[in-house]
Amino acid sequence: MEEIRAPSVEDASIEAAVLRQLLALHPIQLTLNELIREIAGDPADFAPTDAVERAVRELAAAGLANRSGDVVLPSRAALRFEQLLD
Repeated sequence: MEEIRAPSVEDASIEAAVLRQLLALHPIQLTLNELIREIAGDPADFAPTDAVERAVRELAAAGLANRSGDVVLPSRAALRFEQLLD
């Protein structure tokens, strides 16, 4: 049986996946569409695409991602945090 999670838990999970992907691929610059394909698969599937777009917005608002036009990058703070964890 599939586990049902609260929307806030699901959103946090997608945010974490997006941030992990940005950090793993850095310094490669990903467009939002490339990031959607990496995380959600089919860009025509609305729900996962919307979830990745929301995650990027939330990560940017928290200072963990930067967006320049269509390019999404991990912020300096996110990169430093990753260094500290290693």
